[in-house]
Amino acid sequence: MSGNSRFIASAQEGPHRDLEARVRRHLAHPFRKPILDYNRAACAAALAARDAWQPEAPLILDAGCGVGGSTLRIAAACPESFVVGVDQSADRLGRGKALPLPANALLIRADLVDFWRLLAESGVRLARHYVLYPNPWPKIGHLARRWHGHAVFPAWRELGGELECRSNWRIYIEEMAQALTLLTDLPVSPEAYATDDPLTPFERKYLASGHHLWRCRVNLR
Repeated sequence: MSGNSRFIASAQEGPHRDLEARVRRHLAHPFRKPILDYNRAACAAALAARDAWQPEAPLILDAGCGVGGSTLRIAAACPESFVVGVDQSADRLGRGKALPLPANALLIRADLVDFWRLLAESGVRLARHYVLYPNPWPKIGHLARRWHGHAVFPAWRELGGELECRSNWRIYIEEMAQALTLLTDLPVSPEAYATDDPLTPFERKYLASGHHLWRCRVNLR
């Protein structure tokens, strides 16, 4: 990716005023949306692949992995863990098929809204959980589409692990940190992030375009 990424434009000047009320509502009311069969099959395949490699291996989830470059990098850095990269786009995953994935990694197509819940229902506990550069949905009316404003958000607490979210939109990370604090009762703070070794193609593009990067992290174990 070349360094020609536009900066995020939004009428929001800070965290959404409805964020806390929305998160508390989702915490109080279980998410009942039916789970689709193809996502059940994807989750079963992912867990079966981990079990076939090493049943007791720590599980790392690369949520919204795109073409899978970050999945490959995480798997190489954590050879004792099994890394599952999940994306809902068959096209993006198809572009990643040429990647020489190691034996401890898998790319799979699924809707994360279902996949997260299925992992939680299966009693899975993650070692690490990456949410790298999700769609920011920057319009004020888009809060419910951001992961921390979505009804599936409470499932993250059940999955546990060391959670890290990164974005090139400061407000997204400020909101995420606020929502994670509500979710966990742990202090979570946004922080500026810089690297000379980009983990994802988007991270590389944003850095080349002069964007500031942000992240928040929390241990949900």
